[in-house]
Amino acid sequence: MSPWALFILAVGVSADAFAVALGKGLQLRAHVVRGALLIAGAFGLAQAIMPLIGWLLGSTFAEAIAPFDHWIAFGLLAAIGAKMLWEAFRPDDDDADAASGLSAREIVLLALATSIDALAVGLSFAFLDVPLWIAVVSIGLVTFALSFVAVLIGHRIGTRWRKPAEIIGGIVLIGIGTQILIEHLVAG
Repeated sequence: MSPWALFILAVGVSADAFAVALGKGLQLRAHVVRGALLIAGAFGLAQAIMPLIGWLLGSTFAEAIAPFDHWIAFGLLAAIGAKMLWEAFRPDDDDADAASGLSAREIVLLALATSIDALAVGLSFAFLDVPLWIAVVSIGLVTFALSFVAVLIGHRIGTRWRKPAEIIGGIVLIGIGTQILIEHLVAG
């Protein structure tokens, strides 16, 4: 696999993480750089680890995951999107988690939800001539960079139009989850 093809693959795998990071950036009201680093770090790490796990498991496990991977991604993204919608319509509060828009549990769930496709990519690595460590590091770094920028962009938009942005962010997450589900159901 050429370096250019690997970069395009990394960008493609990072697309969901970018969209979700943008949505989280919409919610952030404080500690934006810290939040961007946390989100980008978690997303980049998950996107790097999942292809490695996929490669390690190889084709044996691919058949077991394929029938329901789309349901996992849909469920996680829809739940987080619904939570964003709920938070957009509830009265503001002053606790630290609400101000930062972050919780460790939510970040981990989002990182896992957005990296399920990377697991499938890793499964394909077992059958391709791919320099595994270069691929894993590339995917992780591209995801980190795109997610970091997405959080900053989302925050910039969100500080001006926070409530509508949270609603749009929640709808986008539910939409991404629904798109993943529909693509797999139509293909299967």
